[in-house]
Amino acid sequence: MFTGKTNMGASSFLYPTPLVLCGTYDSEGRPNLAALAWAGLCCSEPPAIQISIRKQRLTYSSIVERREFTVNVPSYEYVAQADFCGMVSGRSVDKFERARLTPLRGQHVNAPLVDEFPLCLECGLLHTFAVGSHDIFVGEILASWVRDECLDDDGVPAPLKISPIAYAPLKGGGRYFALGKRSVKAFEVGRALAERE
Repeated sequence: MFTGKTNMGASSFLYPTPLVLCGTYDSEGRPNLAALAWAGLCCSEPPAIQISIRKQRLTYSSIVERREFTVNVPSYEYVAQADFCGMVSGRSVDKFERARLTPLRGQHVNAPLVDEFPLCLECGLLHTFAVGSHDIFVGEILASWVRDECLDDDGVPAPLKISPIAYAPLKGGGRYFALGKRSVKAFEVGRALAERE
């Protein structure tokens, strides 16, 4: 038995999850955004990302129809716009216009990118998996766009400059968090334990 732990039951408490906005064009060519917290990298070769969406969502039918989408990472300064995009349907609201965001047509896929966001991925659909309340779309990342001011001195994305939004799902709602300032180097901080006999 565990000591000092409470069983919360079968809950989606993997903390944190990224908050991303999935960009698609609907059947009439209108740009739309869906706020998603069930998203993450799933493969290195080819580079791929998975997103999970309910079948009832407009974005779901758009991805099935067009087999392309974008994944846009908002910085924390856009937390209100990102939250809004998860509160209303693109069937009745132009989310880009209401949130005052700028859609840019992708160069590799027929799906919109969010100009204001620091990191945007263009994805072609590889696989769809039915799970339960959500289906998983696996997209091959065909291009990764990072705003120049969010690159570090070595020319790679700097997480603190991107300032992504972390989401913590909670019963009855959730909370958004900004990335902290503490970091250690991966594949180095645990070296002493790896070398221990």
